[in-house]
Amino acid sequence: MTSAERRSLESAKRIVVKIGSRSLIGEKERFEEIAAQIASLVAMGKEVLLVSSGAVAAGRKRLGIAERPKQLALLQAVAAAGQSALMRSYELAFEPHGLRAAQILLTHADLAARERYLNARNALEALLELGVVPIINENDTVSVDELRFGDNDQLAAMVAALASADLLVLLTDVEGVLDADGKRIPLVSDVDAVLELVRPPTDDVGLGGMASKIEAARRATMSGVPVIIGDARDPELLSKLVRGEDCGTLFLPHGSPLASKKHWIAYTLKPKGTIVVDAGAARAVCEGNASLLPGGVVGVRGDFDVGDPVAIVDPEQREIARGLSRFPMNEVARMAGKKPKNGKGKSTAVVHRDELVVLAPKPAVE
Repeated sequence: MTSAERRSLESAKRIVVKIGSRSLIGEKERFEEIAAQIASLVAMGKEVLLVSSGAVAAGRKRLGIAERPKQLALLQAVAAAGQSALMRSYELAFEPHGLRAAQILLTHADLAARERYLNARNALEALLELGVVPIINENDTVSVDELRFGDNDQLAAMVAALASADLLVLLTDVEGVLDADGKRIPLVSDVDAVLELVRPPTDDVGLGGMASKIEAARRATMSGVPVIIGDARDPELLSKLVRGEDCGTLFLPHGSPLASKKHWIAYTLKPKGTIVVDAGAARAVCEGNASLLPGGVVGVRGDFDVGDPVAIVDPEQREIARGLSRFPMNEVARMAGKKPKNGKGKSTAVVHRDELVVLAPKPAVE
């Protein structure tokens, strides 16, 4: 790894930092440490957005509940009790540094609707212009399973794209991604290659784990944002990173970053249905930058309407792309396999290439 790859982080102007429950409210609460680190970055002229878990963990502590609730209504109640405590802790931690914090609670629906997505972006921009540190969390009090982000690692990746960040830092309680011998991996160029090294979490404090952080790194780098997975226990980690020091595991973007709308389609929206295509259509979509035409469709699943997100899968049932359907499900089923007579005539795209994102570059062959 060249020093230039680390030095490039020095120019990061807008930084998203994510800290999870396990790191924030564990053996040692880290509110003061994270506030001091963020204040140091702000003093350097950086803008910082903090994605923070901890509402449920804080609520359990406040209410004396030993285990994470499994019943939805109780979980939502615990989150509600904990969210105010969480923000109070941050306000007290930022106060000595002369910084103000603002609470932003999001549900998946807030980012899945394009207009609300853009409104959220504008709100974050306004807060940053005012010199306020946005503290962002999933709104656990109203979220239900089908509307969840998954965990706050995924939310952080979405926020990095939403805010046009220059760097995403995912804090954890190890030095970074560790190899089979337990040594830190400084640089990752192939996300899939490190997934086999992931170990499952050992408690029920948070939802995420290293696998979740690696997936979040994949999503963020697809939008052109470099990602660091680093040690929350290091009270100077953030300052070290923006000085270009070798700490944490660095994931660098590669290739052309996805445009904002395409990243939103691929990594924010949840498919409402599936379109199965033949091998020829899979190749055309993945290798030819082509729209999906009716002739290549062999089947549909789910219940989707015009403009809804759909997964596109090849004959081996691998998801190769996502996009926005230009027709409802029953119409796509009616059109499936139909091609212009004698190879002539204009065929209407089921999913247009401008609203389609390729996820797998190597489709199945016939």
